[in-house]
Amino acid sequence: MRPTPQIIRVVDLETTGSAPPAHHVVEIGWQDVALQANGRWELEGVGGSILVNPGRPIPPITQAIHHIRDEDVADAPWWHDVARRVLDPYPRRVALAAHRADFEQQFCTANLTHGADWICTWKCALRLWPDSPSFSNQVLRYWRKPEGIDHERGLPAHRAFPDAYVTAFHLRDMLNEASVAQLVEWSKVYGLLPRVRYGPDRGKSWQEIDHESLMGFLTDRDPDVRFTAQHEFDRRRGGGTVGKPSVQELLL
Repeated sequence: MRPTPQIIRVVDLETTGSAPPAHHVVEIGWQDVALQANGRWELEGVGGSILVNPGRPIPPITQAIHHIRDEDVADAPWWHDVARRVLDPYPRRVALAAHRADFEQQFCTANLTHGADWICTWKCALRLWPDSPSFSNQVLRYWRKPEGIDHERGLPAHRAFPDAYVTAFHLRDMLNEASVAQLVEWSKVYGLLPRVRYGPDRGKSWQEIDHESLMGFLTDRDPDVRFTAQHEFDRRRGGGTVGKPSVQELLL
């Protein structure tokens, strides 16, 4: 009999907006990625999704993104009735994962997740695949073309299960390149951007820009930009690298 594998559960939320407690969840989707007997990670099970009653009207601006209407969730369960059983499939769960996980973590609080570690596939993609033209869930999907993905199962975009399904393929491939511990570590800090986002140096690698431009980014309002600029500043003083890590770093 096959032993029950360890899993990382990928989750995706659709909500009424981006700032709880003013906004609430309207749908949660999930897809598991499991460690196989051969040491490789693969998608596990069929995943799923549950509509959630947010207890307030869904603004038209967010309905226009996910197309979930008030009447669709009128008879749905409340968030506290579904969250724990989806987020904490004890004892198999190693961690939770999401693309731009900082967003999900606002709603999936530690008391609901039993204090789970999180992997942010956006932050990890910046490290592992810095040559991607962009790092959104869908751009990575079409740039990388993950092996085995079912195109139709990953649609429509901006619904909880299809987005979790697509993210799970990114996570699978990340886990087969780097350790769980490394992905969790990267996810705990700000995003390390491979290229300058805006201004006269837009599109350049951070190593290409001059010292004066770099110093200006150290006080940027975007925390990911500040973090990356500081990382490059430290590299120039002999303390690190920007871009894809070495094999040794991946095996930490």
